[in-house]
Amino acid sequence: MPSPSQRTAPIPARNGIAPSFLQLPTGDWPDLLHFLIARFPHIAPEIWQQRLAAGQVFDHLGQPHSLHSPYPANRRIWYYREVAIEPPVPFEATVLYQDERLVVADKPHFLASIPCGRYAQETLLTRLRRQLDLPQLTPIHRLDRETAGVMVFCADPACRGGYQTLFQTRSVHKTYEALAPLHPDLSLPRTHRSRLVERADSFVMEEVAGEPNSETQIALLAAYGGLGHYRLSPLTGRKHQLRVHLSSLGIPIVNDPWYPTVQADKPMDDFSQPLQLLARDIAFTDPYSGVQRRFESRRVLGGIDAAY
Repeated sequence: MPSPSQRTAPIPARNGIAPSFLQLPTGDWPDLLHFLIARFPHIAPEIWQQRLAAGQVFDHLGQPHSLHSPYPANRRIWYYREVAIEPPVPFEATVLYQDERLVVADKPHFLASIPCGRYAQETLLTRLRRQLDLPQLTPIHRLDRETAGVMVFCADPACRGGYQTLFQTRSVHKTYEALAPLHPDLSLPRTHRSRLVERADSFVMEEVAGEPNSETQIALLAAYGGLGHYRLSPLTGRKHQLRVHLSSLGIPIVNDPWYPTVQADKPMDDFSQPLQLLARDIAFTDPYSGVQRRFESRRVLGGIDAAY
């Protein structure tokens, strides 16, 4: 297990993005360059050559490696992840609350929560770190890129564990809202339970036979023509849980690109069909102050293609 010093980044965040690390396995590589080329076959060898020559890969003490550095088996290396040019997301988040421990933001659709995959700069975490000058800001939970609404961050690294424990012990109450078709034979309100697993051949989740590991309370708030405005209260936090549950009931969320069927990849700058899912509010007892916290999104569902 890495020591505390190994777990702490020896280099600072850059442009709001924390450095990435890689724990190197035991091995007999000619040098670090050969290992990186083999470990990341999707990255051109010339890229690693350039980065090592420029001192952009660091050892566990924060010292730059060179093009000819030997392979440091069982050590950790640090680097800044780079992605292709990201199209700007033309929607802004609103800070709903801030103190010395917490930051609560109202995330727009299409903005990723944290740097991952194709997104690094155009994420809520990166924007907030720069905007608030909080380089150590970390998320306590996550929202899908397609989902809008309330998201909570920790500004004090020493307090992060206390807030994360709330989620691990299901001591947080979350309410979502969604627009989805009406189903004349669906009795509401209801509690939907199922076993969710990730499909072996894709990114999506599916319901399978077995002991339920997901649970959502579903109620109809109002009807607009052929659409229903639903309130969703998840009692568990499985990946894509709300989207799968509504789809399995025959009422897939409006503009869902994954359920019931996966749509072809859209251009990264296509913002015309926001998923009609909103994290409306979140409530918990603050583990440090004892104060009852409740934060509510100011956003309203009803995207471009949501036909009221």
